[in-house]
Amino acid sequence: MKMSILDRILLLIATLLAAYQVAVGIDGLSTVPTIAYSIAFGVILVAGLLLIIFGLEVLDSPIVAIVSSLIPLSLATGLVWHHLPFFKVQYLVFAILWLLIIVITRVLHASNKLSLFVLIVVHGIAGLTIFLLPVILVLTGRALPRYLFVSAGGALIGLNGVLLALLNAGKPLLSHESIFRVLPGLLLLMTATLVAGFALST
Repeated sequence: MKMSILDRILLLIATLLAAYQVAVGIDGLSTVPTIAYSIAFGVILVAGLLLIIFGLEVLDSPIVAIVSSLIPLSLATGLVWHHLPFFKVQYLVFAILWLLIIVITRVLHASNKLSLFVLIVVHGIAGLTIFLLPVILVLTGRALPRYLFVSAGGALIGLNGVLLALLNAGKPLLSHESIFRVLPGLLLLMTATLVAGFALST
């Protein structure tokens, strides 16, 4: 499917937003959250550039599952490390182990069912962490309501993750054409809400 000029513009804006977040970062954070957030937005930056250069067909590559999992895992780890210090080491170990499991299932060409199950677990837990933690922080008065933009970004990460996981497993929720049509806009909206959530909450 040929990428339209509008799709390229949307991806370019998403890439610029991700680049801004990587360059500016978030003040007052320790090393691990800073690295985690930088990895997440760095992956968005590189993914956007690859899509612009090589087109949406690059999404059919098996490595997409690995790369797309880095975003929610990194963001969730950064959030937990920053806001739930009593649980930070356990979550970091969880993120590293499940990323390794994803890599192993891809390298060993595991069955589609196993690969899909692993992706659902990773995106489900990480996505729920990104979505629910800001909500809890806002409800308990530990964060400004504007931090809910991060929750919105987490929901969009989950949606993107499901679409890409099913597409990569050969069981797309929508047709290839439909997924390729909506992904540039979803990627931009996801990046914009995450950047807004982090920028407005500081």
